[in-house]
Amino acid sequence: MGAMATFGRMPDGTDVHEVTIADGELTATVISYGSTVRDVRFAGVDHPLVLGFETLDDYINHSGHFGALVGRSANRIARGLLAIDGRSYQLSLNENGKHHLHGGFAGFSRRKWRVLDSDASSVALAIIGADEEEGYPGNVEVICRYRIEAPSTLRMELRASTDQATVVNLAHHSYFNLDDSSDILDHELQILAEAYTPTDEDNIPTGEFITAAGSDYDFRTPRPIRLMRNDRRVTYDINFAVDRARAAEPRLQARLRSPRSGVTLAVSSTEPGIQFYDGSHVERDAPASGLHGRRYGPSAGCCLEPQLFPDATHHTNFPSTILRPGETYRQVSLFAFSRTPPRPSLVLANQPR
Repeated sequence: MGAMATFGRMPDGTDVHEVTIADGELTATVISYGSTVRDVRFAGVDHPLVLGFETLDDYINHSGHFGALVGRSANRIARGLLAIDGRSYQLSLNENGKHHLHGGFAGFSRRKWRVLDSDASSVALAIIGADEEEGYPGNVEVICRYRIEAPSTLRMELRASTDQATVVNLAHHSYFNLDDSSDILDHELQILAEAYTPTDEDNIPTGEFITAAGSDYDFRTPRPIRLMRNDRRVTYDINFAVDRARAAEPRLQARLRSPRSGVTLAVSSTEPGIQFYDGSHVERDAPASGLHGRRYGPSAGCCLEPQLFPDATHHTNFPSTILRPGETYRQVSLFAFSRTPPRPSLVLANQPR
């Protein structure tokens, strides 16, 4: 097993470990609380590429799911109601007392994982979600392996199994900032999706697929995240449908680029959807100081979260999130970094389209 350090201590007295992995131009630091990627560094770039905290207490007290693995079911489930094979289950209502979000009050992102093994370039962590935990049926075991692949890719492979029919929908929740500016609104984003799944006022999907072309959600061609309408900025927390089914191997989903630093992030995954969240509420979720003592404000980072579609239990036209005994849930997502000479932001950054 590779070298580990103690990052902090849980309220029950158990240690949370930290492992640093590297290969080629990329280095990542992973902690066993939440299976969290705490820091990512790219050769020649003098700032972190993700948002994170310096202490375990800050992760525990100021959740925000920074860099964590969220589940047992990522994203939202309307009214916390789950139906499997004619049986109904009531999940915990941890979002405004109305809906279920990211696995509940004590989801995978807010628990200590067990470090299985590590070496210079990889670390594997595991967790067990117990039957009836947060209202979910079945005992579920999840294994998450992070590996750095030269020259500059963070590979995440997830596997899960269950002893009872349940739902599993896992997602990585890093907040990316590729130039260390105060916000990511002038980062250029491309999402290779023809449609998105619209939501109601509670961010619950309606079950529709709407064509992105010509809308505020059209990122098929790279453009700045910042978009103004009637003197107000358009905000984003939405699932894009890259496909309608999972793939055997990762396919390109999105690219994020900072014209200021020249750093590009390419996200590929086996999952059919990718949730784009522009970090509008980061300040609310991160009142503590972040890496290097920095205070994170609104949109200090953005999330690109490969996953199955949210609230799939209520929409038969969405890919199923049900996992059964004898089946294996598998996700592979790649976060590949590269760098080209910086160039000025696009003139269109503040213009309505």
